[in-house]
Amino acid sequence: MLHYNFDRIFKARGIEKPFVFLINAGISRQFASKIYNNKVKRLNFDVMERLCVLLNCTPNDFTEWIPEKNTSVPADHALRMLEKSDKAIDFTQKLNAIPLGKMEDISNLIDAYLKKTNE
Repeated sequence: MLHYNFDRIFKARGIEKPFVFLINAGISRQFASKIYNNKVKRLNFDVMERLCVLLNCTPNDFTEWIPEKNTSVPADHALRMLEKSDKAIDFTQKLNAIPLGKMEDISNLIDAYLKKTNE
């Protein structure tokens, strides 16, 4: 079943207080609560675009596919791209664990990656 899962993108972006973040970005309290609690059932394209701009992501980053028990699709099916790992990406925690003396190396790797992707 397809559904929205915003937890992964908040963790990946180091957003510790997603509800406050959304409110500060101009999202209504009611809708921010739905996003925060993963209770969103549908998104209009304009809202989806706004969230993507705000979170620097694509709809695929917060759309997740969990196959139902009676669903069988081949391993190379396009929906498999929307299967997400249970392991949430928490770069902030990982970066905090790196010794300060090694942070320049990490920064250089990120700069090289960004330069490559922007070419």
